Amino acid sequence: MQQKALLLEAKQGQFIVGQRPIPTPGLGQLLVKVYATALNPIDWKIQQTGIWIDKYPAVMGSDIAGEVVEVGQGVVNFAKGQRVFAHGNRLDDQASHQQYTLVTAAFAAEIPENLTYDQAATVPLGFDTATVGMYSEILGAGLVPPWRLGGQGRYSGKPILIMGGSSSVGSYAIQLARLSGFLPIITTASRMHKDYLRSLGATNVVHRHANRDEQKMAITEMTSSPIQLIYDAISVPETQEVAFDILAPGGTLVLTLEPVVRENQDKSRRVVATYGIPHIEVNHALCQEAWSVLKSLLHDGIIKPNNFETLPGGLHGIPEGLERMRRGEVSGVKLVAHPQETK
Repeated sequence: MQQKALLLEAKQGQFIVGQRPIPTPGLGQLLVKVYATALNPIDWKIQQTGIWIDKYPAVMGSDIAGEVVEVGQGVVNFAKGQRVFAHGNRLDDQASHQQYTLVTAAFAAEIPENLTYDQAATVPLGFDTATVGMYSEILGAGLVPPWRLGGQGRYSGKPILIMGGSSSVGSYAIQLARLSGFLPIITTASRMHKDYLRSLGATNVVHRHANRDEQKMAITEMTSSPIQLIYDAISVPETQEVAFDILAPGGTLVLTLEPVVRENQDKSRRVVATYGIPHIEVNHALCQEAWSVLKSLLHDGIIKPNNFETLPGGLHGIPEGLERMRRGEVSGVKLVAHPQETK
């Protein structure tokens, strides 16, 4: 059986819609018919730079929402016909930019009835990256997660700064910070996103286009307490430098890209580059724990999915969406495609 998939033809090559086999689920896996998949910055960066992939043609994409069509051996908590969302694995058979994909059941959950496929597709990569950055002891700040005993509200009254709150990762970091009790929750974003970010839990929104000194002054005026945790969801050199200047002694700066600031600039402060992929061993336990409670968090409105924009043309719409992201023309929304609508 064949399916349609978006294929990256060669290293730094072009995307084409082509055919590839529908895979068969193995131990601990589900075969999912993909109704919605979200786009992420890493997708265009892989195409532009050729990083991380050495076998072509390649299928990409991490965010999956769809219907279970086959259940693999050893899976007991999912059934055929169930609506699910999951974090894909950027390996051809487990990538999301195709009509059918394999899903690791440990990093999947049933979509609550109050969410659409499109909404659910905005969650996996952004939520996992925020979760690992906040709660991993190795690839993050090492906080106690709010779903563990004594975790909710544990950091009550401590300030936190989240650079890039309107990004997918930033918006989930704000919501997790709220659950963990941080106050104030300060974030940087464009002014047009202020009300939305306040609805997620941000208490103060600093205009991201202010110059470096203006940003630092505005942020430090918002709390008299030292800011010992900063999550930089943007992590370009400019945001890293502002964040590191603000970070208090003994604090942690969490980055989503490689650091340009270094711990050896100040031994008392930690800089950690997070990596929110649940499939690597160091993240297995934390992410499996998070996915086990994610359905209820979304159902109860404790965690809200990203705002989204639906792309036309099924898989054909993804390359232009990635190009818009590369040009910096997407703000405050997740782009979502519908593989089943591919002509």
